[in-house]
Amino acid sequence: MIELSIGDVAPNFKGIDQNGDSIELVQFLGKKVVLYFYPKDDTPGCTAQACNLRDNLSVLKTRGIEVVGVSTDSVKSHSKFSSKFELNFSLIADENKEIVEQYGVWGLKKFMGREYVGTNRTTFLIDEKGIVEGIISKPKTKVHAEEILSLLK
Repeated sequence: MIELSIGDVAPNFKGIDQNGDSIELVQFLGKKVVLYFYPKDDTPGCTAQACNLRDNLSVLKTRGIEVVGVSTDSVKSHSKFSSKFELNFSLIADENKEIVEQYGVWGLKKFMGREYVGTNRTTFLIDEKGIVEGIISKPKTKVHAEEILSLLK
């Protein structure tokens, strides 16, 4: 598993979002971007996290931050999730697991005593030049925007 650290060049992700649009890191050069990885659309924790980001997007944008979510769900699943909760940012469908592997968030997980492989909830704050400025491992879903803002220098 790849282990990214603060100060590393962020891998250039590229994928399709819930609207069928192509999204990649180079589009965000000159802006900060929060790239957040989450396990599954329309589950309690992932919904709380997405809604917290939705509700605080204007505050994040005033600080120059764009938000992009990534999970291994399909474009169709992302579209339903985004519509249901009126999400106002892109969700990339990473069905082939390229982006989760590039960022080192695909790996062993444990839940109720069971081990399995999946996406580890992780957020990367990437600066205007494409450098990893901050990493939040295991973010708190209900206050995630506040965690992101606390990373800003």
